[in-house]
Amino acid sequence: MKKFLCLMLCVMLGLTAFSAALAEPAQEITYALANEPDGIDPGVTNNSFASPILNNTFEGLVTYSTEDGAMIPGEAESWTISDDGLVYTFTLRDGLKWSDGSDHTAQDYVYAIQRILDPNTAAKYVDFVTGYIVGAADYYADNSIGFDSVGVKALDDKTLEMTLIAPAPYWLDILTMWTFSPVQEATVAANGERWTASADAYVSNGPFKMAEINMGESFVLVKNPYYYDADQVKLDKITFRFIADLGTSLMAYENGNIDGMASIPTTDMARLKAEDAGVVMTPSYGTVWYDFNCAKAPFDNVLVRKAFCLAVDRTAIIEDVVQTEADPAYSFMSPGYVVGGEDLMDTASDNGLSEEADVEAAQAALAEAGYPNGEGFPEITLSYYSSETVGKIVEALARQLQDNLNISIKISNADWAVYYDDIMAGNYDIGAMGWSGDYVHPMTFLALFVTGDVNNNVFYSNADYDALVAQAANMTDAAEAFKVMREAEAVAAAEYPVLPLYYKANTMLMHKNIAGYFVTPSNALLLKTAYVAE
Repeated sequence: MKKFLCLMLCVMLGLTAFSAALAEPAQEITYALANEPDGIDPGVTNNSFASPILNNTFEGLVTYSTEDGAMIPGEAESWTISDDGLVYTFTLRDGLKWSDGSDHTAQDYVYAIQRILDPNTAAKYVDFVTGYIVGAADYYADNSIGFDSVGVKALDDKTLEMTLIAPAPYWLDILTMWTFSPVQEATVAANGERWTASADAYVSNGPFKMAEINMGESFVLVKNPYYYDADQVKLDKITFRFIADLGTSLMAYENGNIDGMASIPTTDMARLKAEDAGVVMTPSYGTVWYDFNCAKAPFDNVLVRKAFCLAVDRTAIIEDVVQTEADPAYSFMSPGYVVGGEDLMDTASDNGLSEEADVEAAQAALAEAGYPNGEGFPEITLSYYSSETVGKIVEALARQLQDNLNISIKISNADWAVYYDDIMAGNYDIGAMGWSGDYVHPMTFLALFVTGDVNNNVFYSNADYDALVAQAANMTDAAEAFKVMREAEAVAAAEYPVLPLYYKANTMLMHKNIAGYFVTPSNALLLKTAYVAE
């Protein structure tokens, strides 16, 4: 009898353990990315493909809530702003540490800024420092003058002071960008640029830390036990796999081999929605457009740019090619910024553009530019980076432009890193691009077209536009700044620096047992509170 009872007890305990295992799934997810980022150094890259890695391994002074996307304290538990709007004083949380367990202080933020201001770093977002912080532009031009003149100082281990050139009411929004994440000086000093090439050297401060870097294949993150809010982090492991072919990704998703994917094959979108297969669509502050090289003939002629913009059938691209839910775009600026209940784009001009191609108007503009019926127009190249969806858009766009303007177009393709280098260097005619706002404020778009801005890859220049943007940048009255920014948008959009197609909507696939994640309007996937449900 005792043996029987013992046997029954063992069986019951075994069943209990088995049931518990079923009730508590492994807190691990695998997410597919279509493009490998050109780098994962928060002080260097402006590449959106790096977003999933950087936004989950680093955290700045302020961040976003994973519940509603509101801006909330990050490593700074509080801050004060001087009456004149120039001096921001941040108080850091107690006991901050790096992912290697070493202490992390306000001085690390000072080092991160100083590093960005070293021209050798080649920081792509350096203008966000030189354009706003006292003394930053002078130091960037000549490091020999000493960093003491720059308005970023650690008053003590827990207190950081930033002094601005002029008031910028959206400064806290800018600080949510990964550019302003702290960087550990010790790992950069020991490894140089190679600090981002190995998991051991990749020291960070966010909810997750790097466990594996498999170039061309995957990045593996694990929970960072030294993160100040580690109790809220539920996932033990995140694997970001790089799968360029969307068909391969989709097969893996539908077979349950991956939990989510950042891009959806256009030809499968309708089916996946109908099957309720995990299509996730979230609001976006972004626009899909194609860059014109405004410094290079024939696109240095505004009439040529106008003709191209008029010749495009946006509805066909949205509905037949991308097969998504999106509104056609007639400007680079996306809707989404609201003041007093009014969106900046509510009364914006369509600049003569429409959902469908206006072939007659397009040909008239091209003729006025000196190319009647396309005669004498040089063969141009439409460039794009490796992406199935972008490739389909490019093919459709090339056909429309050739048919409607009677011109010849070549198509070229390259991996992102090579492609973007050419875009920045001006080695292109028209290039696939677009923008997702780094923060929800028009300045994230307006700065892109300021003369000489490091991110002005279209090489557009208009002194009146520059003056309006500079004026709006420092206005503390939101309603008045709203008017000036609207005027600036109108000036540039009327000169067609880009070929706008449609306003973005963030779309991805995620299995329904994955919960607690959040996607910001700038398409940042935040996994701090994500978990695998039963």
